[in-house]
Amino acid sequence: MTTIAIGTAKGGWLLDEDLTVRAAVFPGWKVPAWGRTPNGDTLASLASNWFGASLQRSSDLETWEPITDGPTYDNGRNLNQIWTLTTEGNTIYAGVDEAGLFRSTDDGATWSGVAALNDRAALGRWMPGLGGLCAHHVLTHENRITVGISAVGVFRSDDAGASFKKADAGVTSAVEASEDYDEGHCVHSIVAHPRDPNRIWRQDHSGVYRTSDGGEHWTRIETGLPARFGFPIGRDPATGRLFVVPMESDANRVSAEGRFRVFTSDDEGDTWRVSGTGWSDTPSYDTVLRNALATDDAGRVVVGTTGGNVWITTDSGDHWELAEFQFPRILSVEILG
Repeated sequence: MTTIAIGTAKGGWLLDEDLTVRAAVFPGWKVPAWGRTPNGDTLASLASNWFGASLQRSSDLETWEPITDGPTYDNGRNLNQIWTLTTEGNTIYAGVDEAGLFRSTDDGATWSGVAALNDRAALGRWMPGLGGLCAHHVLTHENRITVGISAVGVFRSDDAGASFKKADAGVTSAVEASEDYDEGHCVHSIVAHPRDPNRIWRQDHSGVYRTSDGGEHWTRIETGLPARFGFPIGRDPATGRLFVVPMESDANRVSAEGRFRVFTSDDEGDTWRVSGTGWSDTPSYDTVLRNALATDDAGRVVVGTTGGNVWITTDSGDHWELAEFQFPRILSVEILG
């Protein structure tokens, strides 16, 4: 049975695929991320301004228990929340705020930091974006690990995390760069081709980009978009379609042209158009955060908005439907098979 997990600023909700609400979970907690363990349990990342970060697990989506030995720094850095959870084989990766990377090889029971990336923060050059200093996306493919950090940039490892290199050539920096400061690239979201880890698409603070060499070189791909600013980017595994949600600008973070619409590309980002039908002609200034767009291999794409709305397509973006209820500000969306 497919479950759509919605994480908000005030708790989580689990929906059936017809968008009926099955359960409410974690009332009052921020829910910034969902994931799966290698053994099939569901993970939920929780965060609180008072109680800090927590990681919960469930084998049935009904009973949840905390993981007591979750990610934590031992060098005085704060771990404010877990932004993303990614499983590759027997390893789970967690990207966190303050920005860093952790992994578990025992189904999430215990976690250790990935020193090659985490120790770079000690240089003192990393700066937060508006949402904080966060490692918000982790892409994995065998020994390749690609991490997106705001407002720092993309880092790539080709040796399972033993070393990392910066991978932002061609992307406009969010700050004025200098000879000894090259960390100011504000990546908002990244997604890779499932069989080619060198093929990555990127929604950045400065625009939409694509690379075919793992981040050695990036090029802009914005033809047809009403604006280049936005947060999420997703790829439908069934068709290869890409999805973005343009916002007016950095200085005016509302829906581009005053209408809420998802845009799609059928040619790997060369050109863009409005995705399908179902959008309202009524002016709307709703927006979508970086972790609130999810896809699966059955043609579903789900987006959750800052206004608490949920939009879904079950045919890879040809037709969209708006759910008949409204949540608090949506932080994360995941489709759980």
